[in-house]
Amino acid sequence: PQIRSSADIDSYLRANTRMDMIDNEEFWVVFLSRSNKVKLARRVSMGGTAATVVDVKIIMKWAVDSLCEGMILAHNHPSGTLQPSVQDIELTRKIKSACDIFGIRLLDHLIITKSEFYSFSDRGTL
Repeated sequence: PQIRSSADIDSYLRANTRMDMIDNEEFWVVFLSRSNKVKLARRVSMGGTAATVVDVKIIMKWAVDSLCEGMILAHNHPSGTLQPSVQDIELTRKIKSACDIFGIRLLDHLIITKSEFYSFSDRGTL
């Protein structure tokens, strides 16, 4: 599939990962071609009910190995809270800095709940 909007990635993740339906946090990365077609989607980590640990080096290794041009980050908040935490914002900043070094576009970071999503890109916080 080709990703054209935050709604597209939300639909893709809900259909392919079911992260909206689980009771623990998971962090996923979708690696994209130059035309924003999905090349690969990988679960980076599985955590507890309130947090998960993400290793930026692993994400960047997969990005380089897949020769992606862009990526989208996503994780769920089983609590239903849509707002990003301080840790979510800091992690996004770190991954964006790493992407900049490799010339990879970080297009968005979605927080997914059972019924809604928050898009860093749509909110201008990316």
